[in-house]
Amino acid sequence: MTLRVLITGFGPFPGAPFNPTELLVARLMKLRRPAFADIERTSHIFTVSYGDVDRDLPRLLKDCRPHILLMFGLAARTPYVRIETRARNAITTIWPDAANTQVRLGKIAAGQADALVFGPHTKRLLRASLRSGVATRSSRDAGRYLCNYLCWRAIETAAASPRPPLTAFIHVPLVPRGTVSRRSGATSRVSFDQLVDAGEAILLEMMRSARGSCG
Repeated sequence: MTLRVLITGFGPFPGAPFNPTELLVARLMKLRRPAFADIERTSHIFTVSYGDVDRDLPRLLKDCRPHILLMFGLAARTPYVRIETRARNAITTIWPDAANTQVRLGKIAAGQADALVFGPHTKRLLRASLRSGVATRSSRDAGRYLCNYLCWRAIETAAASPRPPLTAFIHVPLVPRGTVSRRSGATSRVSFDQLVDAGEAILLEMMRSARGSCG
């Protein structure tokens, strides 16, 4: 079966003029492996804007009809890869998005659950990333900015679909031009090539899981 895979990242945003997820998505799209011979890959880079996520995500899911939705975001102050396990019903009222949108309500969806979960497959993704030799941890907190917002919207949209894609969100450290984040003063334990290794391992594990659920 040909698997349809949608891989997404984010562009730059206030405080992060370079976002390595753009290059990471591009590299994952170009990987040539026998395991990738029968998959159809589509990529998208979200503008760091609440309105653009709300506009682009439903369109992408409708047009691509992916079996797998693999999303990446930047966690500049974290020196390892993070496998997000849930989205919090929380949104910052302090930091505007790249479109200068200032949110006034501290929740994504008033009157709804405090969190939405991705599912048990995140444990397998953690193990896959660790097997690639990359420092990786599980995370229950995707923040209060666009990454968490996309997590929430992706889980919410998938839950409403009759055939929801296998969905995951991966936070990566800042590894722009070397391995040191001068803004945070922290030395990353992960190089860009290692990010690609971890991304590939996670994608392969998602492919195995998706084929198992379709079989």
